[in-house]
Amino acid sequence: MTISPIVDRRDFLRVIAVAGGGVLFGAYARRLDAAPAGAPLVADPFVPNAFIRIMPDGKVTIIGKNPEGGQGIKTSLPMIIAEELDVDWKMVTVEQAISDQSKYGVQFEGGSLSTPMNYDLMRQIGASARFMLVAAAAKTWGVPDSECTTAHGAVTHAASKRTLPYGKLLATAATITPPEMVPAVNGPPGVSKLALKDPKNFKILGTRVPQVDDKKIVTGKPLFGIDVVVPNMHYAVFEKCAVFGGKVVSANIDRIKAMPGVKAAFVVEGGDALDGLLSGVAIVADSWWHAKTARAQLQITWNEGATAQESSEGYTKRATELSKLPAEKVVRKDGDIDAALKGAAHTAEGAYYYPFISHATLEPQNCTANFKDGKLEIWAPTQMPQPGRQLVSKTMGIAENDITIHLTRIGGGFGRRLKNDYMVEAAWIARQAGLPVKLLWTREDDMHHDHYRQAGYYWLKGGVDAKGALVAWRNHFVMDSVAANQFPARFIPNYQLETSALPHGVPIGALRAPGSNGLAFVIQSFIDELAHAAGKDPLQFRIDLLSQTLVASTGPADARIMDAERMKGVLELVREKSGWGKKKLPKGTGMGVAFHFSHAGYFAEVVQATVSAKGVLKIDKVWVAGDIGRQITNLSGAENQGQGAAIDGISEALGQEITINAGRVVQNNFDSYQLIRMPVAPPVEVHFRLTDNPPTGLGEPALPPVIPALCNAIFEATGKRIRSLPIGTQLNG
Repeated sequence: MTISPIVDRRDFLRVIAVAGGGVLFGAYARRLDAAPAGAPLVADPFVPNAFIRIMPDGKVTIIGKNPEGGQGIKTSLPMIIAEELDVDWKMVTVEQAISDQSKYGVQFEGGSLSTPMNYDLMRQIGASARFMLVAAAAKTWGVPDSECTTAHGAVTHAASKRTLPYGKLLATAATITPPEMVPAVNGPPGVSKLALKDPKNFKILGTRVPQVDDKKIVTGKPLFGIDVVVPNMHYAVFEKCAVFGGKVVSANIDRIKAMPGVKAAFVVEGGDALDGLLSGVAIVADSWWHAKTARAQLQITWNEGATAQESSEGYTKRATELSKLPAEKVVRKDGDIDAALKGAAHTAEGAYYYPFISHATLEPQNCTANFKDGKLEIWAPTQMPQPGRQLVSKTMGIAENDITIHLTRIGGGFGRRLKNDYMVEAAWIARQAGLPVKLLWTREDDMHHDHYRQAGYYWLKGGVDAKGALVAWRNHFVMDSVAANQFPARFIPNYQLETSALPHGVPIGALRAPGSNGLAFVIQSFIDELAHAAGKDPLQFRIDLLSQTLVASTGPADARIMDAERMKGVLELVREKSGWGKKKLPKGTGMGVAFHFSHAGYFAEVVQATVSAKGVLKIDKVWVAGDIGRQITNLSGAENQGQGAAIDGISEALGQEITINAGRVVQNNFDSYQLIRMPVAPPVEVHFRLTDNPPTGLGEPALPPVIPALCNAIFEATGKRIRSLPIGTQLNG
């Protein structure tokens, strides 16, 4: 995405007094609303945002504006401010912001966008406060600003050997005219009087900084949505139809109301949108146990609807039928695909499949809500608080200004909490019951009512010429849609991408590296097949492919188009770090490579795996190489994200699958939906290649390559090609 926040130079910074003699620096940032994939983000007028609070004792509080779900943004964005403010990190306390776009601009977790959307802005906020503190010191001493320097939360005038800590400058700083901010042309905000630090002088950015919540997490302090307790709080459960979109016909409500501890029970009519308020039965009780016990006695008659006729077996059958028919849509066509395949020296073809999968967040969905005097207060682990507010407002007929949302720490999001169905459920139940309630989903609720990663079916055929160059590629994708310029489009002279729709009633949502987490498996596995058909080294084959003459892009400008040189750079880096081609591997051991570009991040990964004679898979090691621009914000956080993404992707590949039978999910809990266990998790080595490009996120783009790299390693170890996920027991046969 193109991210271009623009700063109003008249309104960038104001200073106001706060209790205790401190000051709060109120910055102004234009709101960046979500845009369609590939479209530039459009900036709205700037609105005030309060980020920095400095007290007379020199203590600094920095507000973490975005939801924190383990990606480390509550630490890394304040680090950027602290760096430019020129304070020691030990002087800083971080507070989680409330959901308030009028103060903080857009607040969300997703798309690896937090860093690119906020990096320049956070620098300017810190530098602007530093500018005013320097001006205050210079005014106090009667010296030019240019003779003053900052370090460790103080201003120094070297010539007179005088130093004043920031805490002693607050009153004077409040009288200083804020620096002018001049919008840059074709880019992020420029500056007039404001000097940003030279990165070579960074003391905080690029270092390893522990997450600000680490101690609270390991000592069990209440941080997460599931930890929230409010006065007079009751517990709620919500029973929905096992079939997606089913509606209540009747229920034994009177029986449930008479049970011990139950304060309310009622039918919720709900609507037809699967990401909003669904039909079901709500129970409110004075304890979780009473609510759960009463729920077990529910007797509900459901109208299951048309989705009850659907199944995974049926989807596969229909997809296979569609693959044999002319595609419904040709998304892209370059050259003469039929002639190229016919004239190819070697060809390969294969059918690939990946399943629906669940987010399986370790903290199930939950929300606490209190409706009183026409106003609603919500405590929610949400990735998208403002859309949640809008959904609640629309569903309940409450003005958005009458809804307050407190952002709790998220116990795993991965895209699941971009949806706010649990929020609107809690709000509705609280108003209907007339009590503050904490709605808790069980693990089974979470598994049965997720918004799943879309499944996909692919039929591919490709060809290489006598020199081993990839010259032909045909892909018939059955399920949804795919971008016309998605790799390997443009790199192959004869290329055809076709799609056919497979309608279904399964609710779909974004899951970490949405789209890419399945697509990379297919594309990079099939590239591996073609490399072997050409008799080429798989890593060099990829570099050669990225060096081929480009075909023009199709359709409107697309910011998601990959820079081939940056990708070749990470391939070279992972070749070096993994020792690719330089090791003599034992029998049954193989190394596989893959790369993928997504969410503005460039990643190439190598997996080494061993398969025993009995088909037991052991993943020996993973090497991750990434290019996320010129600056790593928090090195330990970046390494953690690279490691976590690789482990997450391996977990998906090994055992995660949601199957549908009679319109409902078959899997119930972690016994039937296998997440990776610690003994299986391999060591992951993460390396970064710094390039002169704007910083980007990495929590999502680091995931997709590991899945095909693992499958390609299995092929090298066994000669068996993995074309469907999960891998499961495919190696045992």
